[in-house]
Amino acid sequence: MNVFGSGGGRYLEMTNGGTAVFVDVLMLAVSALAHEPWDFRLAALLTLQDQNVMGRGVVGFDLAELDWGDTPQERAAAKDFLLRVLDLALSRHRWEELTYEPPRAEGYLRTYRAMVEEFDVATASGGTGVLPAPQEAAMASCVRHRVLDALPFWEACVFCTAGV
Repeated sequence: MNVFGSGGGRYLEMTNGGTAVFVDVLMLAVSALAHEPWDFRLAALLTLQDQNVMGRGVVGFDLAELDWGDTPQERAAAKDFLLRVLDLALSRHRWEELTYEPPRAEGYLRTYRAMVEEFDVATASGGTGVLPAPQEAAMASCVRHRVLDALPFWEACVFCTAGV
C-alpha cells in the first residue's frame, strides 16, 4: 500500500495499480504546466513515485515534509501550482493517450485535491530530501511520450519504465 499524506492526519492510500495510475495522470498534467523551478522539482518528485523503478508499495510522500518555499508568496504559488496540476488532471488531460481506462483516477485526484486545498503550507516542516533539490529538477522531456522524465535520476519517463 502506498501512502500520500497531508500532515494533518489525512491520507490517500492506494494499491500499487492505483498509485501507478495516479502518477501517470499527474505526470501528464505537471508536464503541461511546469514553468517555475519549484514546478520542475515537483515533477521530479512525481517521477520518483515510479514503482517500476523504486519498487512496489514503497512510494508516497507527505505534504508536510515538502519544501514549499521560503516566503508566504513562494508557498502560496507552490500550492496554487499543485492545485492547478490536480485540476488539469481532473479535466482528463491527455487521458485518451493512456493504454488503459483509469477507473479510479478521478476519485483519487478529488481526494488528494481536497487534502491539498485544506493543507496549510505554513505548517510544513520544509525538510530536505523529500522534494528533489533544484539541481535534480525534472527538466528533460521524453520525446516519445511528451512528459518530463526522471533525469538526473534515470533516463526514462514513467511511461517508458512501464513499457508503454
